[in-house]
Amino acid sequence: MKSLITKLVESKSGYSTLALRIPIGIVFMAHGAQKLFGWFGGYGLEGTGQWMASIGLGPGMLMAFLAGSGEFFGGLAILLGILTRPAAAVLSVTMLVAIFAVHFEHGLFMSNGGYEFALALLAASVSLMMSGSGKLSIDQIISQRLRG
Repeated sequence: MKSLITKLVESKSGYSTLALRIPIGIVFMAHGAQKLFGWFGGYGLEGTGQWMASIGLGPGMLMAFLAGSGEFFGGLAILLGILTRPAAAVLSVTMLVAIFAVHFEHGLFMSNGGYEFALALLAASVSLMMSGSGKLSIDQIISQRLRG
């Protein structure tokens, strides 16, 4: 078990991942808060669930809860640098669903409802999934303690 946890939290990356973790964590948390709580102009679980059901992602309320929770709590984990790789994996899947279920048919550009922003978030998530959280993270503290 210790070996698995070590693989999840260990990172050879330096401080550069912090520059990625902070804005990406904040953006994901904000989007999740829109879906879960209706904050920042969002529609909350009920409204988001109705919309998701209307585009064929059902059951809508469950899908809204899963997407919102993944974004909010995954964003928080990335921001803090705790279990960054698993959080980034969940967020990568979330962005793939967003790209292909919502944005792809509108082309690349956001001005047309396209997938460029979701693609950027996907790229950042994949990068963090590969690199880990780096220094200045809870993962780093856990990794050091596991090494003894």
